[in-house]
Amino acid sequence: MITRSIDEFRQFWPTLQPEARGCARGAFLVTPLGFHLAEQSASDNRYMAMDAGVDARTALVEHALLARRVSALLPTVCFPGDAATPDAVFPNNVFATAPGRSIIGRMRHPVRQREAQRPDIRGFFRDIVGYEEIDLSTIDGVAELTGSLVVDRARGIGYCGLSERCDEAGAAAMHAAFGLKLTFCFDLASGEYHTNVVMSVLAGRAIVIAPSGFADATVAQAIADAYAPRCLFLDAAQKADYAGNCIALSDDSVWMSERAAASLSAPQKAALAAWGFRTEAVALAEIEKAGGSLRCCVGELY
Repeated sequence: MITRSIDEFRQFWPTLQPEARGCARGAFLVTPLGFHLAEQSASDNRYMAMDAGVDARTALVEHALLARRVSALLPTVCFPGDAATPDAVFPNNVFATAPGRSIIGRMRHPVRQREAQRPDIRGFFRDIVGYEEIDLSTIDGVAELTGSLVVDRARGIGYCGLSERCDEAGAAAMHAAFGLKLTFCFDLASGEYHTNVVMSVLAGRAIVIAPSGFADATVAQAIADAYAPRCLFLDAAQKADYAGNCIALSDDSVWMSERAAASLSAPQKAALAAWGFRTEAVALAEIEKAGGSLRCCVGELY
């Protein structure tokens, strides 16, 4: 089912019990080699710090430490970056996986469309891992994968925020490609570009959500109600600090940048701990100038 109806979502959600693993079994990253800010992406990503200078060497060090930390938890593959594709450090928007499948996104901007054609990443999933390739890169629509689509992997539910980075055709294509049972579509607030900046499902049992990122706050409330009482509400400032751009990389850990972790209040941190999540914070200040944070840097292997 694909729906924009809050009532249909409320009715169907309880019928979907956790049946699959809620967290990835591995991760893939792309290094920020030749790191700089992409002007095309800045046209619809207000989180980018276009007036700030960036230090490519610092970004490489941040990313190397992120990869090292993640690799201590999960098998982790790093692909080399390229100055011609500066947003490639955020690979989850272009490449994603579901059990037995690799999915290639339909990107809005040409600078990102180039990423989707990388033969090494395509070949890794197709020829080394042995996944079936599902190529959405030429569809008549826009589908920026797990940037636009936040997935409750345990239940097979997708939360798809519509914006310049994803339209209804893209949502339908992703629903099929990921093999979802339910996709709940909604409009993001004006100025928001990706759903994974405004919400995250944690291991299928909790949610982090910023109502200000939704065009209709009742949509955010309906999603929050589904996971109640394990719901962490973020205010607009915390969203701007990338607290919504977090990811559960195991059943007992939630990962975010140091900036995001610092924005959380003591009661919020206590709530995450009470739900069984330790907070893993990684310094990503330089990379965050490019308009994304930790979750955007991590591609998931299922």
